[in-house]
Amino acid sequence: MNATRGYHSGLVDLTSGQISREIFVNEDIYAQEQERVFARSWLFVGHESQIPNNGDFFVSRMGEESVILCRDRSGAVRVFLNSCRHRGMKVCRYDDGNAAVFTCPYHGWSYGTDGALVGVPFFREAYHSELDKTKWGLVPVAQLACYKGTVWANWDASAPPFLEHLGEFRRFLDLILDGWDGREGQAELIGGVQKWIIPCNWKFPAENFSGDTYHNISHRSVDLVGAGPSGRSRRDYNELNVARKLHVALPDRGHQTITYALPKDHQPQAAYQNSPEVAEYFRHCEEERRRRPGSNNRLMGAPGEIFPNVALLPRQPRTLAVWHPKSAHETEVWRFFFVDRDAPQQVKNFLRDYYIRYSGPAGMTEQDDMENWNYAHAASRGVIARRYPYTYEMGMGHAVENYEWDGLQIPGRVIDLTKAQASEEPMRNLYRRWAQFMEADSWDELMPWRHETAAQAAQ
Repeated sequence: MNATRGYHSGLVDLTSGQISREIFVNEDIYAQEQERVFARSWLFVGHESQIPNNGDFFVSRMGEESVILCRDRSGAVRVFLNSCRHRGMKVCRYDDGNAAVFTCPYHGWSYGTDGALVGVPFFREAYHSELDKTKWGLVPVAQLACYKGTVWANWDASAPPFLEHLGEFRRFLDLILDGWDGREGQAELIGGVQKWIIPCNWKFPAENFSGDTYHNISHRSVDLVGAGPSGRSRRDYNELNVARKLHVALPDRGHQTITYALPKDHQPQAAYQNSPEVAEYFRHCEEERRRRPGSNNRLMGAPGEIFPNVALLPRQPRTLAVWHPKSAHETEVWRFFFVDRDAPQQVKNFLRDYYIRYSGPAGMTEQDDMENWNYAHAASRGVIARRYPYTYEMGMGHAVENYEWDGLQIPGRVIDLTKAQASEEPMRNLYRRWAQFMEADSWDELMPWRHETAAQAAQ
């Protein structure tokens, strides 16, 4: 009989490549991971282009927590728990806007954009001026990081700095945040944030975007109608035919992605035939990118995942998605779309139309994915179903370290998919890191790279 009440180490067995369905459907495990994973991981909060002016705010989420991303009166970026210190009411109930103070609608406590408690009704009469306001400001995150416009936060002060958490995966995030022409930090958010709810555990979409190249049958209809931006029958670019297709995983960080490595002498292919102005813009950008030094000018981004719940899609559509947990059986998806801020308006309009057609709850591809996750989750909740694990054995033992091709070096553990087509190395990497967080009592246990560096220095 299934007697699982919570997490234990045998649920993720990477030796056999088998993972219990319990980690997706068990409510006790879900409650544990809110504390052990989301309360101490670096989480994506938003983008600085959402709060360009002092007093601007955007209400975001970190796991199950509502948080306020804002720019205070001095122009500093802040992130606070969206909960009044008096009785817990949300002090900001709007998605975004501009405010001088955040006033709780329950009892009227007011907070400045720097989080300080600035107003308490009947402070002199009822509190006799004795309440120490300095102790009752909004709860700030323990750590905050702004990287090329993106804003990340962590509730755990002992966690490593954000860039250390990223490690060598930084180059793959840069494929979204840098300009199409290679200039640093050129991305800006376009439009609002698409939000919707799907009836499945957050780990289903997280593993899919980690690098699932095995589900092409799901998108057969999208390929047939040619939903891509190039006007051709495939969603992909011609570059893919000359590139090496790779799975890349960083075991000590838990990040993973698909990427395409281009040959040294590659020349950009014509695309966006349906719009000459758009085609010319991207042709120019590709030429400029190739002139810039660095390994990223030979990489094409593809779906990937920053542990635990941020998905990358660096090509078109160019997005970050966040899988916000709502319960063991429900996930709220937030998708952020990006363009180059210096791109002509016609290019931005073209991309906006394509993004809506491709991604999100109304997009053709995302609808396929959601149907798979919804049915897989529902079919795994039963007493009998939960007795049988999932298998993640594809490609086991075939990853290589220090991968190099045509002079290009790729970090981490790499599987060349050019002939193999698919592997489950990214999924195993995701659940390896997830299990480490579930078992570790402190961040000291979660940073093996620091111990390796210290050991090397001692030699």
